[in-house]
Amino acid sequence: MILPARKKVTLQRLHALAEERIPITVITAYDYPTGLRSEKNDIDICLVGDSLAQVALGYDSTTRLTLDEMIHHCKAVSRGAKTPFLVADMPFGTYYGGVDATVRNAIRLVQEGGVEAVKMEGGPEIADIVARLTSLGIPVMSHVGLLPQRHTALSGYRVQGRDALTAYSVYKSAKVLQDAGAFAIVLEAIPHQLAGYITQALRIPTIGIGAGPSCSGQVLVHDDAVGVWSGHKAKFVRRFAEVGKGAGEGVASYAAAVRSGQFPDVVGESYGMDAAQWQEFQNLVEAAGVTPNAS
Repeated sequence: MILPARKKVTLQRLHALAEERIPITVITAYDYPTGLRSEKNDIDICLVGDSLAQVALGYDSTTRLTLDEMIHHCKAVSRGAKTPFLVADMPFGTYYGGVDATVRNAIRLVQEGGVEAVKMEGGPEIADIVARLTSLGIPVMSHVGLLPQRHTALSGYRVQGRDALTAYSVYKSAKVLQDAGAFAIVLEAIPHQLAGYITQALRIPTIGIGAGPSCSGQVLVHDDAVGVWSGHKAKFVRRFAEVGKGAGEGVASYAAAVRSGQFPDVVGESYGMDAAQWQEFQNLVEAAGVTPNAS
């Protein structure tokens, strides 16, 4: 049975999914293979997340990631993810230098990186930037609750909005960013009651990560979801595969097979030569007076 080709996911489609209460699927991607995996497996939004700093580049924090590095990875993902709506995180510091500088950086992500929208962490302090980018035709996904780019100021990766005042601050930020023009908003590491309330209060889709099941959609880091990442596992992460374990076992088995001489197999994994041609080759060597080195 041949399945019909998926239609390109658009902003209109995302809002329709939210209105119809069909959960929106979002996952991160960092290169062509992960982008292609999103393309082939019913993902609505493919996010080139700044988590690539840790899971793909080995940095100790997302704050180490540069704009040039992000653009490089966006290019690769965009070659594989054609149908999902493609969003990129704006790296730490690329939207702190004023509206004009932010616009230039966002344009680079769109023009050079091939993305369709950008994502920024923050509250009312970035509302003007969200409004400006939206007015120029660059869609913005906002991000409130736990802000990984500000983990130092937050004293680590802690759940946000657990008391009435901070919950109200998260709620107010979401409303302000919606009014500024954000097309969707990520709710990270907040109580599920608060996430559900914000989702009901907003006109735009909410995408949860550690925010419970009441959001318009869910996002996970690709390497968390498929079991590649071997670092800290947050409470909200569910492993849907154990790719890392299988890959590690595969590399170990390969090394053992090479060491023992079991790989490659002469018959099944090597190329042969016609016997007459091989004899002719040996005759040519002898005629040339070339003596093979003794092994």
